[in-house]
Amino acid sequence: MYQSLDPAGLQTLLQGAAPPRLIDVRNAAEIARGAIAGATHIELSALPARAAELDPEVPCVLYCLSGARSAQGCAYLAQRGFQRLYHLDGGIAAWARAGLPVTL
Repeated sequence: MYQSLDPAGLQTLLQGAAPPRLIDVRNAAEIARGAIAGATHIELSALPARAAELDPEVPCVLYCLSGARSAQGCAYLAQRGFQRLYHLDGGIAAWARAGLPVTL
């Protein structure tokens, strides 16, 4: 299963001693409009082909624009044995509304 994080919760995790791997599941055109620093881009449609790049023992946070695709990505990874999964509730839109940094 996976857990939802709000932007403040994600910021806390990212500032911790062992930050999670951050995965942006949006498409390239969306990412060109801004991303969260340090994120790895794995578009949702490519996740099945690239899931082997991820370590199921390392916590992962997935995000998209609004949270719908990241929840789908988390569900997919959970079915494949990943246990330390989170998704950013409200996506990068919520992150930006919270005044948190977005890189271009």
